[in-house]
Amino acid sequence: MNSIKKITLALVAFLTFQTAFADKGNWAELKRFHSVMSKTFHPAEEGNLQPVKDSAATLLAKAKVWQASAIPADYNKEETTKTLALLVAKCEELNAAVMANKSDADLKKLITEAHEIFHQIVEKCRISEEKHEGEEHDHDKKSEKKSEKKTEKKSEKKGKKKSNS
Repeated sequence: MNSIKKITLALVAFLTFQTAFADKGNWAELKRFHSVMSKTFHPAEEGNLQPVKDSAATLLAKAKVWQASAIPADYNKEETTKTLALLVAKCEELNAAVMANKSDADLKKLITEAHEIFHQIVEKCRISEEKHEGEEHDHDKKSEKKSEKKTEKKSEKKGKKKSNS
């Protein structure tokens, strides 16, 4: 009987610690997943799919560990659980595509879809209005700059066409 009390006490202490850690919003598994995602997605944006090919299995493993972790209190548990399941499924699909030597275009599509699901978790599953640490990524800024450059180029082309007319 005494050992049951000790086990129960240890379990309560463990769960209390897990809940306290989760409540702080310091989601280590998210950060670990992101470290691999950023090293694979950013090069893929530029047409370099080798990091995706090299790290698809690691990305899948990190996604599964993240899915199994405690969801912090500042995330919508139901929505986050569903979205993490989608992320794991997409990472499984990506890893299978790498193993099957699918085309770079296929891999780029899949890593982009996985990245978008990642952002759904980081940005849309949060309950609080606070931004997630590291939410604004360099690629967000790169995308903005690319869009600005495309707009500038289009404007320049239109200007040249008008002056040639």
